[in-house]
Amino acid sequence: MKARGIDGLDFVYVSGDAYIDHPSFGTAIIARVLMSHGYSVGILAQPDWHDVEAFRAFGKPRLGFLVSAGNLDSMVDHYTAAKRRRSDDAYTPGGRAGKRPDRAVIVYANRCREAYPHVPVLIGGIEASLRRFAHYDYWDDRVRHSILYDAGADLLMYGMGERSVVAIADALDAGTPVHEIRNIAGTCFRVNDPSECPNAILLPSYSEVASDKRKYAEAFKTQFEEQDAIRGKQLMQAHEKGYLVQNPPQPPLSTEEMDAVYALPFTRRPHPSYREKIPAIDEVQFSIASCRGCFGGCNFCALTFHQGRVISARSHESILKEARAMTKDPDFKGFIHDVGGPTANFRKPACQKQLRSGVCKNRSCIGYERCQNLEVSHEDYVALLKKLRAVSGVKKVFIRSGVRFDYVLYDKSDAFLRELCEHHVSGQLKIAPEHIADRTLYYMNKTPHALYEEFIRRYERMNGRLGKKQYVVPYLMSSHPGCTLSDAIELALYLKKTGHRPQQVQDFYPTPGTVSTCMYHTGLDPRTMQKVYVPKDPDEKAMQRALMQYFLPSNFRTVRKALKLAGREDLIGTGRDALVPPERTREPDPRGRNSQKRGEIPKKNGKHAKKAVDKRRRNG
Repeated sequence: MKARGIDGLDFVYVSGDAYIDHPSFGTAIIARVLMSHGYSVGILAQPDWHDVEAFRAFGKPRLGFLVSAGNLDSMVDHYTAAKRRRSDDAYTPGGRAGKRPDRAVIVYANRCREAYPHVPVLIGGIEASLRRFAHYDYWDDRVRHSILYDAGADLLMYGMGERSVVAIADALDAGTPVHEIRNIAGTCFRVNDPSECPNAILLPSYSEVASDKRKYAEAFKTQFEEQDAIRGKQLMQAHEKGYLVQNPPQPPLSTEEMDAVYALPFTRRPHPSYREKIPAIDEVQFSIASCRGCFGGCNFCALTFHQGRVISARSHESILKEARAMTKDPDFKGFIHDVGGPTANFRKPACQKQLRSGVCKNRSCIGYERCQNLEVSHEDYVALLKKLRAVSGVKKVFIRSGVRFDYVLYDKSDAFLRELCEHHVSGQLKIAPEHIADRTLYYMNKTPHALYEEFIRRYERMNGRLGKKQYVVPYLMSSHPGCTLSDAIELALYLKKTGHRPQQVQDFYPTPGTVSTCMYHTGLDPRTMQKVYVPKDPDEKAMQRALMQYFLPSNFRTVRKALKLAGREDLIGTGRDALVPPERTREPDPRGRNSQKRGEIPKKNGKHAKKAVDKRRRNG
């Protein structure tokens, strides 16, 4: 501040992540955007939340505090799907866990208020965005208030915040009291009386959705349907101390606006004060974001609720300029790790109607069923990839942010598939069919299994033409709402048939803001209000997870239990079609040793076994 001649900051930005000045991190983007508009910003990264003095480090900000949990929801960052505490944190120096609190937005916002009671507190980022309404919280297993109330903040910014934060900054700078800032898209605020927003759609109240699961599903359905910048309406939800109001979302940034954001002077480095490596930088330091938004509509993904379904993309020249700058970095080895976004091969809106009238309320662009209006083309993406490969100093360009294989199939041209196989796969292509049982895929809103099989055939055929041996690694998920034990067994049989042995498996994680989480909590599909089966029992979840790794000796016992429960004892045995061998007296344990503990005396032949144990002890 002294070096820049700054006596006091306009904003203090409190973040749960260590500070990395790279456009893959929301804190860096928002800070750089504000600075480009003439505002000074101090980053208070991972402050000690136990001590209010840590929040006074920069002094009193002139306009307000900005608060974010970081790039992840702090509860997802801290806990596995089994609610076990994680031992590391990729967004912290040294990968060390414990540098941010649980429910970081709430804790930080309250500390900011304690430090300077009359300074506006503005919350944003993924944690605030997805918890803006009364929401089911998996970790508490209950419905919580809007985070705006729990945090005691003045305004909440949801979605991508470049436009919102500048509009708020300009209003505050002009002297507008924070409680009068109510007309900015992409924000939520509080009112005491519903008559203050007479045109808002009134959702079921907090008390209703907390006590009635059908009301919760109805409220979620309306929130989901109105998530559109063109036709979305203002929403209101009664809480115990007033009313939460959500303005419609901000429109996606134009190509010119996105280019301007990514042209800001990011150093692409962690702050120089850090002495230990921050693991999160590894995958993104030499990656390029080419687009935002996703019309894929996966029910377990919160992107629809955060970035929205309309694609916005950067220009080729903007991306090429970033690639050329990378080649001058002394750490660059010639490999661009990724060029993509939420879905790498979406570079244009699903259809022109989205730009005129907004996204459809009750129709998915692509998923279990394809909309006939979907416009499919990889022409722009192929041209971009060819240009990037031609940049001097670039040896290889990878695509790691996810390819929608169904979108590839819908393309009448195989130019992208050829481009992908010939230049952008390093032996293994990772894609996400998520499951193979059509019943489960319907509830996931993922492509029917037959299309995945068709993609595999086309992928293998293309690699054959090119003389390459490249494989597919499928991402798969267990225990999603709608997935029965029979579906899990069907998946296990498919894995055995195809020879896939996944080393890591993903259990469904009910995070805020997704259709699937609504199903998990209510037992209802909010799209139809019909009942849906939800595997919640820990034993069944363990069985579904074990079936995906049926080949591990440590899972044999759990898999046998699942097969017996489903009436599929025919899959227990030594035959070619069996998943697991018959039960033996001694079962291997997860560490690969015999399950009998050292020194333990077996129940059978106890007398002889005791002599054997005694002999071993005498012999050391």
